[in-house]
Amino acid sequence: MIYRYWDQTELDRQMSARSTVPDIMPFVQAYARESALMRATLPCKLNVAYGPSEPERMDIFPARTADAPIFVFLHGGYWRLLDSADSSFMAKTFVEAGAVCVAVNYALAPSVSLDEIVRQCRASIAYVWHHAQEFGGDRARIHVCGSSAGGHLVGMMLAPDWQADYGLPPDCIQSACALSGLFDLEPVQLSNVNEWMKLDAEAAKRLSPLQHLPSAPVPLIVSYAPNETEEFKRQSEIYASACVAKSCAVEVVLEPGTNHYDLPLRLMDRASALTRVTLKIMGL
Repeated sequence: MIYRYWDQTELDRQMSARSTVPDIMPFVQAYARESALMRATLPCKLNVAYGPSEPERMDIFPARTADAPIFVFLHGGYWRLLDSADSSFMAKTFVEAGAVCVAVNYALAPSVSLDEIVRQCRASIAYVWHHAQEFGGDRARIHVCGSSAGGHLVGMMLAPDWQADYGLPPDCIQSACALSGLFDLEPVQLSNVNEWMKLDAEAAKRLSPLQHLPSAPVPLIVSYAPNETEEFKRQSEIYASACVAKSCAVEVVLEPGTNHYDLPLRLMDRASALTRVTLKIMGL
């Protein structure tokens, strides 16, 4: 057995989100189409640099009033796909609810390591915190959301002991939402995903949110689709339980009828359970 009670073939299947749908392209196309509509119809600041390299940029959809909470979205794509241009499909919903919406871009594997991806996302949070007033945001009310690989990155944003390096307070993130995330990277390192992630055992431990839980209670939403693989479901459940043990207020929100790829699209619908709970913990 390679991991738990699975051989290599089964572990690779368990770590494959693609195996849960016939074709991912309709969903990827929906991300891009709906995000392009947001850029075309809403006031926005595009490709705002938060770091020195080209991928370190974000699209910002300012709030309509001052001192608004800030919704920051970290996209998925197994750390090797997608872009901020695919990641603002929920902007209208959140701007109309009274928030700033920020879609973050970061460099992709295998051109950079996961350590560098995490560093870039932390730098993006620092930029948002330091520049919040410029786009109508309240830096004391930053909410971070991410799907799949972005869910993992949410966990790494909630990890302790990095904030001071960026001039941030430990509680710079006030609430978070992790959708279909990966929080224990041991099975990632042992699976065919490691063909592009290039993790060794030490890196898998260093970059596993389950090993770096929030040091202070933070409101957290965890969600995953009903047809996820057993391992994807387990990852969300163990992370939620571990955060509860750290006194975080955790709400598991399940959206019937969704899959791994269309679950984040529920953030476009203000009436969906996921959006309603997210807006609630943001104070909207």
